[in-house]
Amino acid sequence: MIDSLRQLVRYRSLIQTLVTRDLKARYRGSVLGFFWSFVNPLLLLTIYNFVFTYLLETRGGPQPYAVFMFTALLPWTWFQSSINEATGSLISGGNLIKKVLFPAEVLPIVVILANMVHFLFGLPILVGFMAYYHVVPNWAELPWFFVVLLVQLIFTTALSLLLSALSVHFRDVKDLVSNLLTFWFFATPIIYWYADPRFTEYKFYFDLNPFSHLAISYQEILFFDGPFGHKWWLLALGAASIAFFFAAYWVFDRLRDSFAEAV
Repeated sequence: MIDSLRQLVRYRSLIQTLVTRDLKARYRGSVLGFFWSFVNPLLLLTIYNFVFTYLLETRGGPQPYAVFMFTALLPWTWFQSSINEATGSLISGGNLIKKVLFPAEVLPIVVILANMVHFLFGLPILVGFMAYYHVVPNWAELPWFFVVLLVQLIFTTALSLLLSALSVHFRDVKDLVSNLLTFWFFATPIIYWYADPRFTEYKFYFDLNPFSHLAISYQEILFFDGPFGHKWWLLALGAASIAFFFAAYWVFDRLRDSFAEAV
């Protein structure tokens, strides 16, 4: 496994090439092209804000609600898209896997990095809404944003490696994951405030949810005033994500030889 990880570092140019190809292929033939990377999060924010602010009238939580919601919704979109696409990446890239010496783990990693680029493209939309609503982050805590980003990248990569390896042999995994992500979204404090008195009885379940700590961290860094109080939970999640990554990569490496035949 260690040898495989060392070799993965050598494939960074291949990963960069495939990420670029994925980004170009995604919008090839479209009129707006990469501009969709800005339009999609803007439309997402507008729709969610309209539904939960005006139709469901969720006005008792943090205000402005649109900014509060989007600080966690944007990274969730990166996570959800990455997991959904990465789970089936080995099957869809079967022609590459069957080639001699092609590193299969590159495929889910490329998916994650390509979606991370879209996440980064969506940040100007978030910044624009923060400026419009006069939401100013705590500049002293802003460096923690990059720590949260790294922890999410490690956790997403670990989960993607595990699920992509399992889906090669169990094709139901992809459909199961798609439905579980819907439940996971509503079980995470993204569209509602985790500190709301109505949800205090569910704090134990929030603590067990890895993405809860990511969502809360984004909200505390970018939206709420005051110090970043959730940093110890974030650091614990980071340590757990590193351990999870090695465990997931071990499973992936053990199943690697069966991929070419199974796909």
